Amino acid sequence: MSASTKNVIRKKGRPPTGTDPMLAGRVPAEMIEAVTDWAKANGITRSEAIRRLIARGLEVEQAD
Repeated sequence: MSASTKNVIRKKGRPPTGTDPMLAGRVPAEMIEAVTDWAKANGITRSEAIRRLIARGLEVEQAD
């Protein structure tokens, strides 16, 4: 049987985009807007902005 006629079983759904675990939580609309504005001002995605802001918060916490 040639390679083009083999039946390939594919998983349904969106393919994975990353290897890190996902974190979800509820955030007030005003905070989302502020993070979005900060991300745009820094030329990054909102996801990257959230990661950077969390890292900054953790650095400040460790400095205390």
